[in-house]
Amino acid sequence: MEGQIWFLSRSLQLTGFQAYKLRVTHLYQLKQHNILASVGEDEEGINPLVCPQVKIWNLEKRDGGNPLCTRIFPAIPGTEPTVVSCLTVHENLNFMAIGFTDGSVTLNKGDITRDRHSKTQILHKGNYPVTGLAFRQAGKTTHLFVVTTENVQSYIVSGKDYPRVELDTHGCGLRCSALSDPSQDLQFIVAGDECVYLYQPDERGPCFAFEGHKLIAHWFRGYLVIVSRDRKVSPKSEFTSRDSQSSDKQILNVYDLCNKFIAYSAVFEDVVDVLAEWGSLYVLTRDGRVHALQEKDTQTKLEMLFKKNLFEMAINLAKSQHLDSDGLAQIFMQYGDHLYSKGNHDGAVQQYIRTIGKLEPSYVIRKFLDAQRIHNLTAYLQTLHRQSLANADHTTLLLNCYTKLKDSSKLEEFIKTKSESEVHFDVETAIKVLRQAGYYSHALYLAENHAHHEWYLKIQLEDIKNYQEALQYIGKLPFEQAESNMKRYGKILMHHIPEQTTQLLKGLCTDYRPSLEGRGDKEAPGCRANSEEFIPIFANNPRELKAFLEHMSEVQPDSPQGIYDTLLELRLQNWAHEKDPQVKEKLHAEAISLLKSGRFCNVFDKALVLCQMHDFQDGVLYLYEQGKLFQQIMHYHMQHEQYRQVIAVCERHGEQEPSLWEQALSYFARKEEDCKEYMAAVLKHIENKNLMPPLLVVQTLAHNSTATLSVIRDYLVQKLQKQSQQIAQDELRVRRYREETTRIRQEIQELKASPKIFQKTKCSICNSALELPSVHFLCGHSFHQHCFESYSESDADCPTCLPENRKVMDMIRAQEQKRDLHDQFQHQLKCSNDSFSVIADYFGRGVFNKLTLLTDPPTARLTAGLEAGLQRDLLMHSRRGT
Repeated sequence: MEGQIWFLSRSLQLTGFQAYKLRVTHLYQLKQHNILASVGEDEEGINPLVCPQVKIWNLEKRDGGNPLCTRIFPAIPGTEPTVVSCLTVHENLNFMAIGFTDGSVTLNKGDITRDRHSKTQILHKGNYPVTGLAFRQAGKTTHLFVVTTENVQSYIVSGKDYPRVELDTHGCGLRCSALSDPSQDLQFIVAGDECVYLYQPDERGPCFAFEGHKLIAHWFRGYLVIVSRDRKVSPKSEFTSRDSQSSDKQILNVYDLCNKFIAYSAVFEDVVDVLAEWGSLYVLTRDGRVHALQEKDTQTKLEMLFKKNLFEMAINLAKSQHLDSDGLAQIFMQYGDHLYSKGNHDGAVQQYIRTIGKLEPSYVIRKFLDAQRIHNLTAYLQTLHRQSLANADHTTLLLNCYTKLKDSSKLEEFIKTKSESEVHFDVETAIKVLRQAGYYSHALYLAENHAHHEWYLKIQLEDIKNYQEALQYIGKLPFEQAESNMKRYGKILMHHIPEQTTQLLKGLCTDYRPSLEGRGDKEAPGCRANSEEFIPIFANNPRELKAFLEHMSEVQPDSPQGIYDTLLELRLQNWAHEKDPQVKEKLHAEAISLLKSGRFCNVFDKALVLCQMHDFQDGVLYLYEQGKLFQQIMHYHMQHEQYRQVIAVCERHGEQEPSLWEQALSYFARKEEDCKEYMAAVLKHIENKNLMPPLLVVQTLAHNSTATLSVIRDYLVQKLQKQSQQIAQDELRVRRYREETTRIRQEIQELKASPKIFQKTKCSICNSALELPSVHFLCGHSFHQHCFESYSESDADCPTCLPENRKVMDMIRAQEQKRDLHDQFQHQLKCSNDSFSVIADYFGRGVFNKLTLLTDPPTARLTAGLEAGLQRDLLMHSRRGT
């Protein structure tokens, strides 16, 4: 009232300065800027009203110790006398509005801190005093709310022409309007005596019935603060008889409009104003006291509500205070526990559902395991699955609930989701539970839709016994899965539907394509399984096995060997048990045809065993022949005493294996019956091929008591004649060798003792007449020197005699080497402790591979050695003559 503006710091230190000469009537402090707008009086006005002035103060700058006043201008734009009733400034400093008691409102547009950039005009004229102003920014649009004692209006001040909307025909007194924060969508609050109204720029919002004459309305942190008194006073008296009002107790209520409860209520005497600063509310009373109202923390608020069991209110409060999800879950749990203890199980489970994701599900499940609470448990488990937080045990429990309730519709709704991505449960667990409960159709639906092929087939084959459907289902599967399932369930299917199963196996092992309806993949390459692995499936179905094997051998010639082995065994088995001669002959031909198909060339051991087991002689003999087992063929005929076949085998294969004739002779020699014909044939071949020494033949036939000398008389006579002829030839050869040796010795003696006359007139190489220089050898050959140098390999050897001499030298060296090797072998054999190891070592080196018979007497060996020595001397003493 003395023109001063005072500043109160947080430490309650009071400072001030003289702003006006007379008085200060209005102040507005911006929140985002350190700018203060004030209205006051500096001098007396006319009639006899004062002329109010508007001053803009920059509190960050100083002018002689006081804040800097950046602008001064009159509040009343014209000359009409009036009184300022309210003041507001936009936070962007581009708008300032002043309301007057005569019902007019002036708008200062532009930079309010400077005269040059600001323009003042009258925005509103009316008949009722203006009691409240407020700017509201929505995007790029700025609205101005104007409230009088009789109505509420809004203007768009950011555009041209300032369009106006009348919102209501109810007004309010001074200081009974405020602008809410974004939690209430920045609505304009007007506190009337009967109700509190909320307004949007274009319409009226909700209203709240708060009784009592309203003195002050203020918005603080989401709360509506109302100061009122019960005794009603006309709003117009605020301008005329303020001082005449008697002191009365006033009620201060703090309302939480979002949660719809009174957060605080107290009685004060003569409240001057309610201020919000430093996170608290300050109530200034006329007795000079300042009361600080501090908001309790959220946890304390919640505990107070918990004690009163006001859980719904606690939940709403927690949400408005943006409490985290863990805190909310704790409230929901306590609320659920409270309802559960009161017996409200339906309400309790709804609160427990809101804790999913934070509270351990087992805490809730244990409370509703009673059979009478199965509906509540089902609701909780359904939500748990919808949020994809259920495990296999939860799925089992929920499905058991459905089956206990026999609620097929809910069960189908639960399992029949649109796609696999929407499944909120473990499918395999669900299939197990449904199968155990007997809901086979539902289990089959899940297994088929989610590609659990093993479960589908297990239910079809083990529970429903629908073998045809199971086989068709396998035929629709991809190759790998169809193959594995046929290996697993092939025996069961073969037992009940053998023909269809065999047909599917034929396709699976040749050119498999899934039989999906409407799928045009006929040109795509098919897959092929290993047919040999499916043979055990036909264990008790020989007819189908035969059809399968024959199909594979015809359609797929490169089938595994096991297919042909099994087919051969099957044909031999049928042949062995067949009684009809014609059919038996046909089966015999089929078996032989299979053996001759070439599938048993390299691996005929198993086929041979099969033929022997079933006494299939033709097959055994054919396989022996294919495997070049001539000894076995011979033994086979010997065992069956088939003499002619024995001779035929020797004649057919004797060239490849001569020992067959010797075995045949031994065989016939052991026979007591008359086999002279066969022995004669064998002896004739042995004689022609010289296969056995005569003495061995005689010893062999000596075992036969029926064999007389007449049997081998011709053989012995012919043998002796040949030996006599051979002896005569040998004696003639010996005599010729001796004569040759005598001649060579005489020639050597002449070379040693007599001179050698060279009478050759032609070169032994070119046959031209000899010319000096020439080269002569003692062997009688002469050469031109240039011919000799061109063709000779060394100066000491005759080019013509060198090849023959070299052969002789090689023979001499070989004899010496063999002699040395024999001596070394004899020495090692005598000195070694393990004679067998020495012999084995020489055998390994191939020393005894070639058999050499020494039949000459010692004198003959000595003569041969002497002859060899003479030849060596002759070669070593030959030298070149010129």
